[in-house]
Amino acid sequence: LSGEEIALAIVLHLGTLIAVVVFFFKEILEVLRDKAYLALVILVTFITGVIGLIGKDFFEGLFSSTKAVVVSFLITGVILLLTRNFMSAKNEKIGTKDALILGFTQAIAILPGISRSGITISTLLFRKIEKEACFKFSFLISIPLILGATLLEIRKIGSALEGNLANLTAGFAASVICGLIALFILKAVIKRAKFYYFGYYCILVALL
Repeated sequence: LSGEEIALAIVLHLGTLIAVVVFFFKEILEVLRDKAYLALVILVTFITGVIGLIGKDFFEGLFSSTKAVVVSFLITGVILLLTRNFMSAKNEKIGTKDALILGFTQAIAILPGISRSGITISTLLFRKIEKEACFKFSFLISIPLILGATLLEIRKIGSALEGNLANLTAGFAASVICGLIALFILKAVIKRAKFYYFGYYCILVALL
């Protein structure tokens, strides 16, 4: 990727991060006061980060493979469809074992075509965690992940920011707005226990 492309990707990720922070601002403040919950977020982030760094070259190599993307979309679609029978759990408490498993499954989402939010929410649903608690935790653990990935890449952009301020600003604004809209829609879909519908979409995209 060129410096300009990397710069745009970083700005779009930052926009997504801002959207998540705004949407979950109240929950973030609660997490900062809850040491046990914060420890779970850190544990998931640590496991995902270690796997991501160790397998960095492998993961990056797959981004040029159309076949890998197709297979990943199919896998995501099947996983999402399987959540249909796991939407009625009432347990809101996420434990250490849940966090350990989630650290590994979130790392799988580094693969192109694997939905990070899709696979993490599904993992918690399969662990019989209440659906809205799954939604909240999935996006809270995305905050340090996106921030860490952004910091690792930001050193590469160099002078690419110069002369592209208008484009980057537009991209940033669009990612914030679209991110917020997507979060509102996803929350409503999960509340109605229709999360598995996204599975049909992923399979359709893979076939196309």
